[in-house]
Amino acid sequence: MTVLDAYAVVAYLRGEAVADEVATILRSPSLLPAVNAAEVIDQLVRVFGRDPDDVHADLAVLSYVGMQLAWLSPEVGTLAGRLRARHYHRQRMAVSLADCVAAATALTEQRPLATSDPALAALLRAEGGKIHGLPDSTGRLP
Repeated sequence: MTVLDAYAVVAYLRGEAVADEVATILRSPSLLPAVNAAEVIDQLVRVFGRDPDDVHADLAVLSYVGMQLAWLSPEVGTLAGRLRARHYHRQRMAVSLADCVAAATALTEQRPLATSDPALAALLRAEGGKIHGLPDSTGRLP
């Protein structure tokens, strides 16, 4: 089982270059933290002009084929806050709180996190977590 960050799902739903690799992850059980699902909706609607009902339907289909939404437990929420407090730096490691929720979920579940974000990957590695590196839009791995 792999934990997904919002980028992975957005890239998959937009048919970006990494979509095939994300599709492979989605064929197995995977987790998307609920706060990252909110990020997916926000990005696809606000940035890319998608209809919110269509995005919600896309997420429902992904849930039907095996992607589970991971609800924010008190344990994951407090760990996410601690991770951000410990690692955030505006220039060296600009990780969002949602990124930290994805990292905390991966750490708590002891699962790899699929991401292309170098700062998020660095945070997870510093905490002893596992990364499933996804290439960014330029083909670079975190």
